[in-house]
Amino acid sequence: MQSKKDLKAAYKEMKPRMGVFQIRNTANGKIFVGSNTNLDAIWNRHRFALNFGSHTNAALQADWKTYGENFFEFEILAEVKHKDDPAFDYRKELKMLEALFLEELKPFGENGYN
Repeated sequence: MQSKKDLKAAYKEMKPRMGVFQIRNTANGKIFVGSNTNLDAIWNRHRFALNFGSHTNAALQADWKTYGENFFEFEILAEVKHKDDPAFDYRKELKMLEALFLEELKPFGENGYN
């Protein structure tokens, strides 16, 4: 069994998955596209806000209330791998990748929530 100190050290060494994601409404096909440096945390954040009625995207919040959580899926569209370069700008890389998916998927108006 590992000591508490070893477990803390291992936790600090963990690198979260980062990338571009979509939240898909399976009832009407609409999607929300976003990116984040921690994909697991961002899904929890969105789900928490939606469940408590405090999401900043009014259209997504309204559909969540109408259809319920079971009609929404969180999908990872692309992941960005960790680099050895400490100066690498992950946020810039994610924003560029997100822009490509926004252009390709066009989740605007009737097609989505962006």
